[in-house]
Parts: sequence; structure tokens; C-alpha cells
Amino acid sequence: MEILAYFKSISQAMLQMFLLGLVGFFLIRRKVLSSEGLNGLTNLLVEVTFPALIFWQVITKFSFDLYRNWFAYAFLSIIITVLGLVVGYIFSFSAKDERIKREFVSLVGFQNSGYLPLVLLGWLVPKEQLSNVLIYLFLFLLGFNLVFWSWGVHFLSGNKLKNFSLPSLFSPPVVATFLGFIFVALRINTSLPQFVLSPLEMLGNCSFPLAIVVVGGALGELPILGELPIYRVSDKPLVAKMLLAKLVVLPLLGLIFLKYVAVPYFLGLLIILELAMPSATSLSVIVRRYGREDKLISQGIFYSHIVSLLTLPLFLALFNWVVRAQ
Repeated sequence: MEILAYFKSISQAMLQMFLLGLVGFFLIRRKVLSSEGLNGLTNLLVEVTFPALIFWQVITKFSFDLYRNWFAYAFLSIIITVLGLVVGYIFSFSAKDERIKREFVSLVGFQNSGYLPLVLLGWLVPKEQLSNVLIYLFLFLLGFNLVFWSWGVHFLSGNKLKNFSLPSLFSPPVVATFLGFIFVALRINTSLPQFVLSPLEMLGNCSFPLAIVVVGGALGELPILGELPIYRVSDKPLVAKMLLAKLVVLPLLGLIFLKYVAVPYFLGLLIILELAMPSATSLSVIVRRYGREDKLISQGIFYSHIVSLLTLPLFLALFNWVVRAQ
């Protein structure tokens, strides 16, 4: 009964996220919000509110004494990404087209690692412990962004890497994290007045609902719902295998690991959460930016987000049951 109760509570949180996502989805589909407007909201999230949240959390909650192994979280994200890529490669053996195989592996290996976990953790973690867990998430994203915006771009874009620029590794969230580290190391954070910290906190808190609205809008823009048919017969088996690898095999491997390796509860929660996340919406950005044909990316992103409404609360409930049983 405990696992069912936990599943119900997570499902309610997922339903709230789904409803917020529908706002962005229908704003785009009904053309109330243009593509340029969505880009503006995305820029607001990526360049203003999310960095503000990270910077505020780091300078007010982070300490090198409390987080002595802070670099280990970035390393953990690289391990999880490599695991996803390996599983994706194993499941992609039946794909004959090299382009489709690259998209398949990318869909399995790269998850929606930032915005969805950010909001879901905000609902699942008690308020008094949320700051610590968000620090874990921000440190985790350092490793993920390093792999995604370097090797990930090279792998998915193929021979178009010549357009890749090194500054893309230093996204505003990454810069905000390192800037926060500098403020803490030099103890500048201790001298910042409250009239500076409070607006930062309020601005950062806008990230929680805005992130889901942006994700919903991004799904509404996918060509799978526009110019392309919602199903391509030749892609059905591949999409099904991708969903199996991404949303079932990866979190299942995480559960097996956490059953036999004792880790702190909230670290385990972050691990299983990242392994159970749907595919990264940024993959479609890379495909569009480098002018490659979208053969599988849009379908994979769309259906992984839909199916995760069921699989994500299921594996989080199973995680809670496994940990409590230890």
C-alpha cells in the first residue's frame, strides 16, 4: 500500500507539471505565442531566471566545507550519460541507417536533465531540504552540459562540427555556478545585502513554472505535430525500442544499483530521477541548428515525454520502496 500511496503522490505532481506544460503547448499550437515569443521565454529562462536561481542557491546555501566532494556530482552525471549512450548503442543494432542510429543513441543517452528535475524536485523534496538537493542538481548539470554541448553536438551533427564554438560550453547556468563558487571562495557572498539577495531569490523562483511552460511550448513546436505525420510505419519499432531503453531499462539498472549500493536518500533520488527522465528537448535544437534531417528526434522527444507520465512516477515509487526496504 505504501508504494501505491507514493505512486499516487508522484502522479499528482506529474499531473501538475502536465497541466503547466499544456499551457505552453496550446499557446504554441493556437498561435497565441509565436515561435519568436517562445524563443524569448526560453532565453528568459536560460539566461536570466535559471542562472539567478543557481547563483542565489550557491551563494546562500553552498559551502566548500559542507560539499567537500562537490566535483563528484559532475563526474556522476558523466557516468550516467555514458551508461545511457552504451544502452542506446546496444539497442540500436537493428538500425541500418547511420543517421537514424546516431539519433537513436542520442535520444537514449541524453535526458531532460535540468528543467523537469528542477520542478519535480521542488514538489517532491521537503522545503527544508530542497536547497541541498538543488545544489546536487546544479553540480550534476556541470558534467552533463560539458558532455552534451561538446561530444554530443559532434556526435549528433556528424561532419557539421565546424560550426561548433567553444563558448557554447559556458552556458549562463554554468557561468552562474562558477561565479557562485568564486563568491563563496572569496566570501563575497557574506557581504551581499538582503535587498540584493531577495530579488535574486524571487527571480530565480520564476524558473519552476516557466521551465515547464517552455518545455510544453517546445513540444508544441515539434514537426511531428505539424508538417510530418504523427506516425511513420518504418519508425514504430525503433521508437518503441527507444522508449524501452530510455524509460525502462535505464531506470531499472539504476534501481538494481541502488538496491545493492547504499547511497544517501536524496542522492539516490537524483540518480533515479535523471535515469528515468525523457529525452532532452535540446536535441531538436541541435538538429535544426546544423541543418540535419530529423528522422527520429522529434518522435523520440514527443513520445518519451508522454510515456514518462506513467513510467517516471512508477520508478520513483519503486525507488522509494527499495530504499525504505533496505
